[in-house]
Amino acid sequence: MGQGEALVRARMTELTALCRRFGVRRLELFGSALRDDFDSATSDLDFLVEIEPPAGIGYADAFFGLQEGLEQLFGRSVDLLSFGAVKNPHLLQAIERSKRSLYAA
Repeated sequence: MGQGEALVRARMTELTALCRRFGVRRLELFGSALRDDFDSATSDLDFLVEIEPPAGIGYADAFFGLQEGLEQLFGRSVDLLSFGAVKNPHLLQAIERSKRSLYAA
């Protein structure tokens, strides 16, 4: 397990609470957090998410609320992509090869 993944997994209780709060159906980690080139001082975290917002919360509010919550939780910049938004086949292949599931409702 790389440093980035260990950083994320150390906060699973808080991460799970965020996912439930914002109606996350799936959350996966990908990118440098899973590689040896993760820099604990400067690297961001990359997540892939599927959201079904709870009643009373719009999709954009849930998406950006989750992103802000993740940035506060981990104290670093977060790139958050939705499953349906990734259209580039090369990016999709790279994500598929390296992603790690963190949460599933």
